[in-house]
Amino acid sequence: MIIRGYKYRIYPNNEQKALFEKHFGASRWIYNYGLERKIKEYQINKKTLSCFDLGKELPVLKTEKETSWLSEVNAQSLQVSLRSLDNAFKRFFREKKGFPSFKSKRSRKSFGIPQGNTVDFENNRASFIKIGTVKIKVSRTFTGRIIRATISKSSANKYFVSYLVETPEEPVKPKPVKEETTIGIDLGLKDFAVTSNGEKIPAPKFFRESEKRLAVLQRKLSKKRVGSTNRRKARLRVARLHEKINNQRLDFLHKLSYRLTHENQVQTIALETLNVEGMRKNHNLAKSISDASWSEFVNQIEYKSLWYGKNVLRIGRFEPSSKICSCGEINKDLKLSDREWTCKKCNTTHDRDILASNNIKKFALKNIQGR
Repeated sequence: MIIRGYKYRIYPNNEQKALFEKHFGASRWIYNYGLERKIKEYQINKKTLSCFDLGKELPVLKTEKETSWLSEVNAQSLQVSLRSLDNAFKRFFREKKGFPSFKSKRSRKSFGIPQGNTVDFENNRASFIKIGTVKIKVSRTFTGRIIRATISKSSANKYFVSYLVETPEEPVKPKPVKEETTIGIDLGLKDFAVTSNGEKIPAPKFFRESEKRLAVLQRKLSKKRVGSTNRRKARLRVARLHEKINNQRLDFLHKLSYRLTHENQVQTIALETLNVEGMRKNHNLAKSISDASWSEFVNQIEYKSLWYGKNVLRIGRFEPSSKICSCGEINKDLKLSDREWTCKKCNTTHDRDILASNNIKKFALKNIQGR
């Protein structure tokens, strides 16, 4: 079994939009309620409340006058919100991802529905408990059991549904790691990716291309009176441009990661572990690094490799991939601006990025052989 995600745009009517807004608000409120309860319970009694403990309080909340409106939404969606809170605490304790924070009305609007979700691809309709049938734009179909559906609203006022589906297909078993079927990939800013076989893929820089237009729209937004209709329209124009940039970026990343994971001659992909958060602290490069979305690209390579039977090897972030010559000499004086350099020992001139991709491949294979 493989678990895949599918996302579609949906077109609710006005009554369903109002019901969606109730679900968005209730899911946010119950998340904040649970977070406050967990904090106070630990401060007072040194006890940890689970999502099941908080779930037992829902029937009581629905009977109280001030919170009786919770009964108007799907009870499963409230349970999903509490489980999300539990997962946020698990990430905090296990991965040190940051203490969970309260959600505001400006936070991402979404709610989950774990059961009773169906899709009619022939008639372009999706059905949800307590919401009914909604028109859906079908871009692709799927077969399998729907584990959960998540309805979300973008900042551009568009509605989407994401399905988590358990498909009947089995993961492809990867072939053994061999040097001749392995490529190393060096990620950068000038060229988005450089492979060990010499291919250079230019960085598209979608944000940089739209930056001037975005600045104009944001300047107009800042001059509009708070709460006015014109301000709402100006905010929508900014949101739509951000959405366009994000869609362009994701389209590029998906096409590239699909091509790399479907190369017949490639069975293993070697990548360097990058400290993206640390690199973004360099204010001269922060915009370009964010625009590149290396983390998203690596994530796509990893899960698509799992689906299609490819191996993924990673090397440490401190390996001198661009500084070490094939003869073993390390250029300790190499600067970020140096795109080529000549080895003092063997007098070989290197293209910095191609050398790095070849060294990534070499280090990754060496780590495998050393195990």
